Amino acid sequence: MNGARGLRSLLRTEAMVIAPGAYDGLTAKLVAQAGFSAVYMTGAGTSVSHGYPDFGLLTMSEMVENAARIVRSVEVPVIADADTGYGNELNVFRTVQEYERRGVAAIHIEDQVSPKKCGHLDDKEIVPRDDYIAKIRAAVAARRDPDFMIIARTDARAVAGLDEAVARANASLSAGADMAFVEAPQTMEELETVPRRVAGPCLLNVVRGGKTPEIDLRRAQTMAIGSPSCRGCC
Repeated sequence: MNGARGLRSLLRTEAMVIAPGAYDGLTAKLVAQAGFSAVYMTGAGTSVSHGYPDFGLLTMSEMVENAARIVRSVEVPVIADADTGYGNELNVFRTVQEYERRGVAAIHIEDQVSPKKCGHLDDKEIVPRDDYIAKIRAAVAARRDPDFMIIARTDARAVAGLDEAVARANASLSAGADMAFVEAPQTMEELETVPRRVAGPCLLNVVRGGKTPEIDLRRAQTMAIGSPSCRGCC
């Protein structure tokens, strides 16, 4: 079973898939050996491992090759950060195909301007909603394996508020994205609101010391199960 098909299977059978972050082959092996069913290639960790802050300084090629090394190191599905897609819709099209060729199971593409910043830093900027949805459509059109997952990440919460973030998440799902990723909700109430208002699977990013409140993953699973629309959260 390839990674993309494996991830789809996990999301169909488990209420929540926990994918700890890894930034190289060794950390990915540790995640897999600890018994987790998926690995997440963190963009921040990848940047820092290259000696840079998480300011979008790495190129698509550097990120893709790091993802390839992680995929070679483990047997579990690998989800990878693809930042902003590294340009416009044409760049996004190539980005999707390069990650897919390396055996990555899923990528997330975000709506920040380039160069982007870590989702838990201040003073971010986002592109217009229509421009972002065009990127998501390009990403969906680019994939060759229907099991390869497109995760639509929005950083709009910090810039334009939670309502706009939810609107972008739902518009992305309507455009063909497989999962929505509302980055950095800032209160427990917002954490509970996202899976209720997003009309599809959701990803929750838990960052130690970040803007999102730290939450017991068992409680996060309860939120996902209790929502009528948002199931199978990572």
